[in-house]
Amino acid sequence: MHFTGFPKEGLDFLSKIIINNSKEWLDANRDEYERYIVTPNKAYVEEMGEHLQILVPTINAIPNTNKSLFRIYRDARFHLADPIKTRIGIILWQGGGHRMHSSSFYMHYDPQEVFVATGIRNFKPTLLKTYREYIQNEERRTELHSILKDLKAKGYKIPEPKYKRMPRGCNAEDTHSYLYLQGAIYAYTTFPPDEIFHSESIIDRNFKIYEDMFALQQWVYELTLHCDTTADVFK
Repeated sequence: MHFTGFPKEGLDFLSKIIINNSKEWLDANRDEYERYIVTPNKAYVEEMGEHLQILVPTINAIPNTNKSLFRIYRDARFHLADPIKTRIGIILWQGGGHRMHSSSFYMHYDPQEVFVATGIRNFKPTLLKTYREYIQNEERRTELHSILKDLKAKGYKIPEPKYKRMPRGCNAEDTHSYLYLQGAIYAYTTFPPDEIFHSESIIDRNFKIYEDMFALQQWVYELTLHCDTTADVFK
C-alpha cells in the first residue's frame, strides 16, 4: 500500500462529523470513512514505520485499530452527545508495553491542526512515581533538562508543569527541580494541514521532527524500562 498523503476529502469528512455526530451517520458513510481516513492512515503507518526502523529497529508500527490507529469512537460512558471523534490519532511506539505507556512517536490531525510529538503525553500513577524517583539522580535530571533546552532552542514546545506543589520526597533546592512538577514528558510542534500534509512529503517532514526529538524519545524509553506498569489500568 503506497502512501500518497492525507487526502483533503478526509478533512472534509471530519468537518462533517461536527454537525452529524452519530453512529448512524458514520455507518451510513462508512465507505467514505474507509477510503479517506482508514486507508491513508494505514498506508502512513506502514511507510513511517519503515522510516523509523532506522532509529528504532523494533518500532511498533501496526496499522490496525487499537494498535497504531486510534478508534474513531469515544468512550460512550462519557460522550453520549458526541460519540464520534473529529480528530484522528496515530501512534508508533517503542518497547513491549502498552502503547499509551510507552515512549512513542505520535501524530494527530483535524481540519485545523496537525500535532506531532515524541515521548509520553500522560504518566499513569506507577510511571509518575518511577519518574520522580528516576530523576532524583542529578545526572539523569541534568540530561533531561539539556535535551528539553535543546528542543526548545529548535522551536519545539514542551508541556507546562502539571503540578504546583513540590511532590513529597523531591527537593525544591535540586538543580532543575521544575522537572519534578511535570506530569508527562514529551515535546511537540503543530502546523496547519497544508499541501505537504496532503502529499507523501509529510513522511519526510514528520521524520525530521522525530529525528530532532530522538534523544528525548530514548530518554523516556530508558525511563519506562525502570517501571513496572502492570499495576496500572489503561483506558
